[in-house]
Order: sequence, then structure tokens, then C-alpha cells
Amino acid sequence: MNRNILNKEVQEFIKAIRQLEPSAVAFKKSPFPEVSSSELAAQIDGWQRACKKLPTWAFSSNIYYPDKINLEQCSSEHTALVKQSLIQNGSKVVDVTGGFSVDSCYIAQEAEIVVHCELNEKLSHIVKHNAEQLGVRNLVPLHTDGVKFVEDQEDDSIDYIYIDPSRRVNHAKVFLLEDCEPNIVELQDMFFRKSRYILCKLSPLMDINSALQKLKHVKLLYVISLDGDCKELLFLQDRNYDGETKITAIRLFSNELQNVSFTLEEEKTALVKTSEPLKYLYDPDVAVTKAGAFKSIAKEFGLFKLHTHTHLYTSNTIENDFLGRIFEIQNVYSLGEFKKSNTITKANVAAKNFPIKVDDIRKKFKIKDGGNDFLYFVTDYAENHIVIHCSKI
Repeated sequence: MNRNILNKEVQEFIKAIRQLEPSAVAFKKSPFPEVSSSELAAQIDGWQRACKKLPTWAFSSNIYYPDKINLEQCSSEHTALVKQSLIQNGSKVVDVTGGFSVDSCYIAQEAEIVVHCELNEKLSHIVKHNAEQLGVRNLVPLHTDGVKFVEDQEDDSIDYIYIDPSRRVNHAKVFLLEDCEPNIVELQDMFFRKSRYILCKLSPLMDINSALQKLKHVKLLYVISLDGDCKELLFLQDRNYDGETKITAIRLFSNELQNVSFTLEEEKTALVKTSEPLKYLYDPDVAVTKAGAFKSIAKEFGLFKLHTHTHLYTSNTIENDFLGRIFEIQNVYSLGEFKKSNTITKANVAAKNFPIKVDDIRKKFKIKDGGNDFLYFVTDYAENHIVIHCSKI
């Protein structure tokens, strides 16, 4: 950590040019002998990323930005708020895997103390500095191995252990929970001796059913999307809980939060009717589909499915709180009718439970991408291949 970057004249210079392309700054000579042009560019790049992901950081003074990879891997403020909501007031929390401390800083607003463990000494110093600038007084950054720190604590001395295991091992991506570092599957018994709760953040690429089989005492599972992109899976384990996991799909968009909750048994036994396309068409958010709430979302909003395996929904009355995109249906065609009468040359095309891929559909019907029209190529409840022309609400 180059503390010269925090000098007043350097900070004022960065603020004056932070709208520029970082690459343009990197290739110019730095006006400061103690700060390189690449360091200036890195701070500008960090600020620009923070504007979208971490506005509190971006619009606070004297924030020091870490390496790009640390910003790419950290949570957004929106998803950090979800974690904060799971922490009981006045708790003692240990963040085993540290990082840039976004989650720790938000958890600290509920907790009595958050111990932030980070193996990267430079990053630990950056976290300490930024926490002071942000006024997070109860965050304790430690340059240490988080697992070893927890292991050295007395039994039952911690309320929550928060862990975000790395999905990259030796620079290669891993997809099994036990292959992540640290190995949460192997460590959970030791963690439960030290703490009642384990809050674990996992990649949305992880298989949910597999994780639920390997993690013990999972009370809550949150599947979180932000602006249409599934960001993370959040497992809350409670060593005193042995019931069925409550799964909640959370959609964050335009500063709003929508959610639907269910259990696997409720999803399995839910009765949902199918129907031909009615007045409105509903395309569920990625958080809903990743969570597997295919019938639960229909039951929640009183919708019909187009087909048991076509995860699109329909109704005659609009359900504005639906977790996903809502369309007004203009026309419905059989595939044969569409071949003969189609005049649409530009549209947003989607294929759901359909034998032809989107790229092949575009080529076959000479449809360019974009515009205000939406075409859904689907299989309906009677096993017919149909095309639904609709406009987004």
C-alpha cells in the first residue's frame, strides 16, 4: 500500500481526472515522483468500478482502491445489505475470508464487532484505512489466516462465522463445494464448535441440491440476482436447526427488492394448471429459475404455466410484482402460421422448451436482433410448437 497516494495533492489530482480512461493515464508520465502512473490509473479504475458497485466507497473521501481482482470478487453494496439483514444485533462475527470488506462493513452495522481476517497483508492495510474513512469503528482487520484464527478461539465464543470460499484454486475454476478454499464441508464441524451460525456465500454456478446435501443444518438459502444477473447463493446454517431449508429467490433491481420463498417439499407438491397464452406473458428472473421455484412462483401470483417444462407463465390480469419481465401478448401463431405470415424482421428472440436454438431461429426466419418486438418460440400445454409475439411492459 503506497500511502503517498493518500497525500492531499495526489487525491485532488485523481479526483480531477477520474473520468478519464485509466489506460490513457497509465501511459502518461506521473506528476508525482512517489506515485507511478500505473498506480494513478489503478485508483481511477477502482473509483470507476466503485461508482456502479460501491457508491458509498466511491463518494467518500480518501478511499484507497485495491488491485482490480479484489474489486471484481467483492460483493456489491446491494447484496451486502441482504447479509446484514441476517445478523442479529450485537453479535460477534468473524469474516474468515476477508477480501475488500464490503460484506464486513455492512455486517458491522448490526454486529457488536466484526473480525476481518485477510491473508494478503497489503489488502488488510487497505481495509483498515478504508474502515477508518467510512467510520466503521467496530471492524477489526487482522492480517492472519481466518481458519486458524477461528480454530484458536474458545468454543461458543463467536456468534457468526462468515465465509466466502474461493472458487479459484491454483488459477483454475472449481465447481465442487469441497474443492473450494477453504473447504467449508470439511471445516463446518469445527466452525459449529466455535459459533452457532455459519453464513456462507457461494457462486451461483454451484449446484444447490448438492450444496444442501453437503452443508449441515441449513436454515435459510437465498438466491440473489442483481439487475438480471444471478450474483450469489447465501446459505445460513444454524447448528440448532434440523428442519427443512427455506429457500428465497431475491431479485434486486432499480433499488427495489422482490422475493418469493418456498421449501423443496412445497415446490414438489404445488399444484399449477397449464393454459394457452392469455393476455399477459411472464418470464421469470434468473434468481427464480436458479432457485428452482418453477411452480412456487406460479402459485405465489396465481398464474398458469404454458407447459409443465416451459417455464413461462400467463394470466388475463396483470401481476405487477412478478419477479421477472412482464409482456403484453399481441399475437400467438402456430409454427406453420408464423412461417407463412411473418413480417417481423427485427426482434428480441427467446426459445423455451423448443427444439431449435435462438441463433438457428434467427437464420431460419431472417430476424435481426433488437427492437421493441419480442418473439418467444415455445412448446405449449398441448405439445404444439408456437410463437408468441409480445411487447414488454
